[in-house]
Amino acid sequence: MDAVNAVNGTEDSLTWDAIDWRLHEQAVRRLRGRIFTAVKDGDLAMARNLQKLMLRSWSNTLVSVRRVTQLNAGRATAGIDGQVALTAVARMTLARRVHATDLRAWKPRPVRRVHIPKAGSSGKLRPLGIPVLADRVLQARVVSALEPEWEARFEPRSYGFRPGRSCQDAIAALFTTCCGTGAKRLWILDADLSRAFDRIDHDRLLDALGQFPARDLIAAWLKAGVLEPGKGFAPTDEGSPQGGIVSPLLMNVALHGLEEAAGVRYQPNGWVKPGSPVLVRYADDFAVCCHSRQQAERVEAVLRRWLEPRGCPSTRTRHASRI
Repeated sequence: MDAVNAVNGTEDSLTWDAIDWRLHEQAVRRLRGRIFTAVKDGDLAMARNLQKLMLRSWSNTLVSVRRVTQLNAGRATAGIDGQVALTAVARMTLARRVHATDLRAWKPRPVRRVHIPKAGSSGKLRPLGIPVLADRVLQARVVSALEPEWEARFEPRSYGFRPGRSCQDAIAALFTTCCGTGAKRLWILDADLSRAFDRIDHDRLLDALGQFPARDLIAAWLKAGVLEPGKGFAPTDEGSPQGGIVSPLLMNVALHGLEEAAGVRYQPNGWVKPGSPVLVRYADDFAVCCHSRQQAERVEAVLRRWLEPRGCPSTRTRHASRI
């Protein structure tokens, strides 16, 4: 398959087991890089055209189907339609069907809600949404187009649900800031956002997405509702149900600007300006390293005001203390 067909076309005779995965992964990676570069350069028109190309990409479709049906831990878990794709034939059939879908006409199905044990909390459960298989693949395709745009924008010290970043990186950032004989930011505001996934304000989130080509599809996913055994259908007027592939990215988009709101300022060389606090966020947990108790209390008040209209009015502050 030549480079053009690898990105934009299908081959009816192609079988799943014969796919050259390196070719298609490289095509997606190159296109993601071009989107990232266009946004960094301030060429949003070019970025939008490249995102449209990504949303039409056959390589992106194949990689997305593979991610959902082979690589993800929940590949054998079905949504409300009961469908999974665990064979080569089923995966190839799914890829062709999804690739032929008109994204503008797609109607997402409600998410199946289950409750699973909450990590590190004995006996407590957290809700998890399971979209139908086709919606999971479409979400993976959309993430490939949307994520590089926001990776070019995201703040330096946000670490959760981002490619190439981990919880260990967040820990290292805190260690670097707070430890050592020259450390000056020794007052720590330790907080998390109560039920952040469930409370994201849809209108503000969609405004942040601007003219992203699949914005209307994202809006439809947000409003698709949930089905829970014993409770029936429930609309979703706020939040992004946990479990959807696109949900972690949407939460990061919704919380973009938290550093700036907290008063974090950077020098041209990338170092934080003297006197500025340092905010480190991992998903819905964050810590702000401050110079004094007064600065920590001031940052807490400012962030509460900033978060409330974004759908996160309940910020649990565990403590603001000196290390």
